Parts: sequence; structure tokens; C-alpha cells
Amino acid sequence: MVRQIIQAGIAVFILIMALHTSTVGAHGKVAMEEDNCMRRIGENMIHLSAYQPQVDKEGHYCTDIPKAGNAILVIDLVDPELRDIPVGVKIIRGSNATEGEAITSLRPALYEDGVISTQNVLDQGKYLVLITAEGLPPLNYEYHLRVEMVNYANVFRATVGPAVGLLLATILIYKLLRSRRFKNWLVSRRAKPN
Repeated sequence: MVRQIIQAGIAVFILIMALHTSTVGAHGKVAMEEDNCMRRIGENMIHLSAYQPQVDKEGHYCTDIPKAGNAILVIDLVDPELRDIPVGVKIIRGSNATEGEAITSLRPALYEDGVISTQNVLDQGKYLVLITAEGLPPLNYEYHLRVEMVNYANVFRATVGPAVGLLLATILIYKLLRSRRFKNWLVSRRAKPN
């Protein structure tokens, strides 16, 4: 009986860990093709990183920026072809390019080192980063930023594993307590003299 309880506990623990670790992952530990900060049009790729040294000196973010305030946005032109054509950047307050207010606008220029950097003060809310490369055809990349906003999808993904594990553990304990074998074992333990 005790052996079955231990086996069930181990199974629940393994299930909880499997579900929980699949939802946890740092930004920098994914393949380039799976990175949500990477944008691809055809063979051309760019990457966006946001830094907030006043919040976390070593942390970098992509679309969810933890705190309002100073933010450094770094755009990496991954493909060398993009370094030979003019690239422009526009940061718009809001999530619509036609309705939002442009807070930063970098004219198209050549970035031979492949790095575009801008520093802005971002208030709480949504922003749109538009990156245009004046190639043939012109290339347009978009990043939707969320500054100091709760991402409910991430919260749900982070809690679903432990919640399922807790539910399974509760069901197993309930089944164990209701089983005849456990009741017989309990009766036999009570019947033994000390």
C-alpha cells in the first residue's frame, strides 16, 4: 500500500515538473527560428531586444517590458544584406500605425555594423515599433510592445501546470482515502496494541 502511494506521488511530481518546465523558458535560451523577438521576411531576419538597466542590469526583453521609464531598444540586422540598404525606425504610442503618436522616428540610413539603437522613455501602455528596409520590394517589420502591463496569457501558461498537478494530487488522495484497501489498513493499524 505504501509502495503504491510512493509511486503515485512520484508520478504526480514528474507530471507537475513536465508541465511546469515546458511553460518556463528564458528569452535567450531558444533557437533563433523560434525566438519571438525575431522577425523574418523571406530570407531577411531582424531581432529586437529591449533593455532597462534601472530595472535589471543583465535582463533583456522583447515585447513585454516590465516597467515604465527609460528603455533602450536595440535592433540587430541579422542578415548582412540588410546592412547594405537604408533602414528606418519609427516608434508609435498605441497599437495602430495610423492612429498613434510617433515618439521616435529615425530616418532611413545605412547601418554597416548591423545595429540600430535608440533610447526612449516609455510610459505604461502599448507601443508599435515599425522597421522599414528600403529594398526591392520594401520590407516592413512590426513589433507590438507592452510596457508595464500584465500578460494574462503568460500568467495562465505559468499557472496551468501546477494547477493540473494539484488537481491530480487531490484526486489521487481522494481515491486513496476512499479505497477499501486503505480503510482496511487503517482498521488493522488501530487494532494493533501498542
